[in-house]
Amino acid sequence: QVQLVESGGGLVQAGGSLRLSCAASGDFFSINAMAWYRQAPGKQRELIAAITSGGSTNYPDSVKGRFTISRDNAKNTVNLQISSLKPEDAAVYYCAANGTTWYGNDDHWWGQGTQVTVSS
Repeated sequence: QVQLVESGGGLVQAGGSLRLSCAASGDFFSINAMAWYRQAPGKQRELIAAITSGGSTNYPDSVKGRFTISRDNAKNTVNLQISSLKPEDAAVYYCAANGTTWYGNDDHWWGQGTQVTVSS
């Protein structure tokens, strides 16, 4: 079983910054791509940042320049630095990972989510 545990959410003023972290633990052979998604009330979950094991990153235009994803492969952690927060950034933020099990199967795992609230 694999667990992804997020931390770092909370209440932040608009214009402020926030750093989210996610740690993967459990029984897996390797973690490959890692990503952050978010879901605001009444909206679909959306991908906001992704990073490969080699460090290549990808962002949608809506967050490019304000969001920075990074990872530590040795610790199986991924971080999301958010700057210049806007009220529309308020959402539940989820960590996700693709990986390989000890049986050689590809699998996908989700964290439980962490709430980010932005006050205007």
